[in-house]
Amino acid sequence: MRALLDLQIASTAPDLPLAVDVQSWLEAVFVHQNIPENEVTVRIVDVPESQALNLAYRGKDKPTNVLSFPFEAPAGISMNLLGDLIVCSSVVAQEANDQNKALHHHWAHMIVHGTLHLLGFDHIKDDEAQQMEELEVAILKQFSIDDPYQDQ
Repeated sequence: MRALLDLQIASTAPDLPLAVDVQSWLEAVFVHQNIPENEVTVRIVDVPESQALNLAYRGKDKPTNVLSFPFEAPAGISMNLLGDLIVCSSVVAQEANDQNKALHHHWAHMIVHGTLHLLGFDHIKDDEAQQMEELEVAILKQFSIDDPYQDQ
């Protein structure tokens, strides 16, 4: 196993993904990108925590679906820690509902999307967005999940 999961549940929402599912989504990204063994913390939160972190780190005073915090070890220290994902359960649920997507599929997308951010991928520029979206689609296809961007 390449992806070591530290799953933290700080949400009271129903229908959260199982640890085994989060683990498999992380593992799929690691295998697809040929990443050696690394740990990822996935913290599932409610709106107040998501909003506070989004404001503190991105200057946006609203909750968001996923925040990615890559780990940067101090010079001379080697650790197999890729970083942290903070996922807001109610935002993910609302987006899935609004986009007519299966909740489980949207959770998979958010974990894959956030993990790619931890690996340095971004979607600010059009060419970067296209590359990141293509990776997401390819990884999600392994789980028989349709292209999450097909209706956009």
